[in-house]
Amino acid sequence: MSCFGRTSDLAVLLIWGVFEAASSCMNGNQMAQNGSWPLPEVSTPVSVQMGTKALLCCPAILVTKALLITWEIAPRDQPPCRISYRAETRETNETNCTDRRITWASTPDQSPNLQINAVALDHDGNYSCVMAGPSGNFQVKYDLQVLVPPEVALSRGKNRTAVCEATAGKPAAQIFWTPDGHHVTKNEPHSNGTVTVRSTYYWEQNNVSSVFCFVSHSTGNQTLSVQLNRGRGRELGSYIPYIIPSIIIIIILIIIGCIWLLKISGFRKCKWTRPETSSVVEEDDMQPYASYTEKSNPLYDTVTKVEAGSMPQREVNGTDWLALSATGI
Repeated sequence: MSCFGRTSDLAVLLIWGVFEAASSCMNGNQMAQNGSWPLPEVSTPVSVQMGTKALLCCPAILVTKALLITWEIAPRDQPPCRISYRAETRETNETNCTDRRITWASTPDQSPNLQINAVALDHDGNYSCVMAGPSGNFQVKYDLQVLVPPEVALSRGKNRTAVCEATAGKPAAQIFWTPDGHHVTKNEPHSNGTVTVRSTYYWEQNNVSSVFCFVSHSTGNQTLSVQLNRGRGRELGSYIPYIIPSIIIIIILIIIGCIWLLKISGFRKCKWTRPETSSVVEEDDMQPYASYTEKSNPLYDTVTKVEAGSMPQREVNGTDWLALSATGI
């Protein structure tokens, strides 16, 4: 790993910063030979992507000539800390340093460089290495900037709009549109230093079939696209295999319901057109009255019995007694 803050996962990252840091180490080696390298007042910017590993270098002089090596670490919005190594006693001291992710790259007597494992947002800040030797003090400063790749998304909005978002990136991303048209871009900063960029694209022509959103960021560029007018037809076509079976099922259910209703209505019609039911009911209703008449008329029963008993004796001795009785004889 080279000593200018390059990470293993970042292929191309701020080439200018890379060469700037590399030249600082080289100049430190040259000036150390002369013994007249002044302490720099300007920090070298170094950019590292979050989650990767960073390596910061001390001035390029022989470690055996250094009497005292000190790293001063000042993260932004956090108290500073100091790590030092004294060559005579081989002692290492730490003052107010609690982050175990910041360590020596190797043993201080072999390599005085500083290593940061799994760079996070709270590592953003200033770092400086001071090496004191017989010929003077040598120092190098770094302005460490942690890069956070944004989460990019593109979607269709309402009223003929498309929305492209680059969420929680550091630094803020830049958004461009193709074809070029009217768009509104807004930045929303967050408390942790990241920024969300939201751009809304408006189109009026019906001949625009798709738009492209180009997101530019220090960690890499991304291009997204979304279908507009033609996209709606394609979306509807993708649902046709599901719509047709649903329509067929609905038609079958309607037919079954009609058949069921016809059966119910036919059953009710047959039930109400049975005439024998009323006659049977009338005969049944008359039976109690007839029995009551027969039982409550004893005179009628007596006369009937008398007539029934005298019928065989209608002619006795050749005389028709029934006829005589009818004439009053």
